[in-house]
Amino acid sequence: MTVAPGGDAAPERPVLESVPRSVQVAAAWAWRLIVIAIALAVVLLGLSVGKVIWVPVAIALLLTVLLNPLAEWLVRWARMPRVLAAALCVVGLLVVVGSLLTLVGRQLVMGFGELYGQAQEGFSALLVYLADSPLGIDTAQIEAYIDEAQAQLQANSDSLVSGALAVTTTVGSVLAGMIISLFVLLFFLKDGPMIGAWLVRLLPAGARHRTWEASRRGLVTLSSYVRAQILVAFVDAVGIGLGAALLGLPLVVPLTVLVFLASFIPFVGAIATGAIAVLVALVDQGPGAAVIMLLIVLGVQQLEGNVLQPLLLGHAVSLHPVAVLLAVTAGSLTAGILGALLAVPVAATINTVVLYLHGRDKFPRLGRDPDGLDTRLARLGGPPPEPRRPRRGPRRDAQGRPITTGATAAGATVPGRRAGPASEPAPAATAGSDGSTRSGDVR
Repeated sequence: MTVAPGGDAAPERPVLESVPRSVQVAAAWAWRLIVIAIALAVVLLGLSVGKVIWVPVAIALLLTVLLNPLAEWLVRWARMPRVLAAALCVVGLLVVVGSLLTLVGRQLVMGFGELYGQAQEGFSALLVYLADSPLGIDTAQIEAYIDEAQAQLQANSDSLVSGALAVTTTVGSVLAGMIISLFVLLFFLKDGPMIGAWLVRLLPAGARHRTWEASRRGLVTLSSYVRAQILVAFVDAVGIGLGAALLGLPLVVPLTVLVFLASFIPFVGAIATGAIAVLVALVDQGPGAAVIMLLIVLGVQQLEGNVLQPLLLGHAVSLHPVAVLLAVTAGSLTAGILGALLAVPVAATINTVVLYLHGRDKFPRLGRDPDGLDTRLARLGGPPPEPRRPRRGPRRDAQGRPITTGATAAGATVPGRRAGPASEPAPAATAGSDGSTRSGDVR
C-alpha cells in the first residue's frame, strides 16, 4: 500500500501495469522467437543425424518424377507390366550414369598428365618471375618453404591417416545411400500412388482429401523444377564446354559434365565450376585465355540467370532469391553438397503445398481428384470413405420462410419444442357473469 498526499492509503498498481506496453510486446515476441529458433535447431539437428536415410529417399523422389513419364509410356504403349517398366527405367538410369562416369574417367586419365606437366612448367615460370621481380624472392627461399611444408606433412601423418579413414567411411556411406536410393526408386516407380495414399490414410478422415490435393500440386512443382533445371544445366554445360573446346583447353568433357552436375546447386555451383574452367585456361594457355574463358562463363551465367531461369523456373519455383540462398545454406549445413542440391526443390514443393492449404492454388487447371484417393484407399483395404453430405440450409415453413428460434409462423414449430396435435383447436374465449372475458379451459 502507498500513502496518498491527503493521507489516505492508495492501492498498489499491478506489476504488469507498471511495465510499458512496448516492453511487454518486445518480451512476448522475444520468447516466441526463441522457441521458434530452438524448434528449427532441433529440426536441423535431426535432419543432420538422419541424413543417411532421408537424403537417399529425397534423391529417389527426384529421380521418380523424372523417370515416371517414361514408365507410364512403357505401361500404356508398350503394354509392359508396371514392375517390369520400373525395373527397365532403373536399369536404363544405371547404364546412362555408368557410361558418363566411364567417359569422364577416361578423359581425366588422358588429360590430367598433360595438364600436370603444364602446371609444373607454369610453376617454374612463376619461380623465375618471383626471382626477377622487385620482391627479391630467390629460388633457395622458395625451396626452403617447400621443404618446410613437406616436413609439416610428415609430422602430421597421423592426422592424414585419420582423414583417409574418414574418407573411406564416407565412401561406404555414399555406396549405402546409392543402394537405398535405387531400391526406393524402384518401388516409387512401381507403387508411387499407393504409397502416397497409404501415407494420407494415416491422417484424420477430414484432412485426407485436402492433403491429397496438396500433394498432387507438390509433385507437379517438383517435376517442373527437375525438368526445367535439367534444361538449364544442359545449356550451361554446352556453353562452357563449347568455349573450352574453342580455346583448345584440355579436359573438355570432364569440365562439361562437372558444369552440368554443379548447375543443380544455385549460386555456389556456377561460381565453383566457372572458377575451375578459368583456372584450367590459366594453367594451360596463360592469362589471355583465362580472361576469355572468364567472359564466356559470365556470359553463360547471365543467360541462365536473366533468361532461362525466369522463363522456365519462374512459375514452378516462385521463390525469392533470398529464400533460395537461405535454403541452400541450410541444406549445405545439414547434409553438405547433397543438402545444397536438394534444398531448392524441397523448399519450392513445401511452398506450393502450404499455399494450397491456405487457399491459394498455383495449379487450378489440375482440378480435384477425390475419386482417385477413394479408389486407392479402397484398394488398400481401409474403411470406406465417409459420404460427403450436402450442406443444409435453414429450415423453412410451409410458405418457404426460414424458421428462427423464438418466433413461429402459422403452422410452424419452435425448434427444440414438441409440437401438439395439429387438429386440436385453440380454446375459445367466453364471457363471464361479471362481464369479463376469460379463456375457456380444457379439462
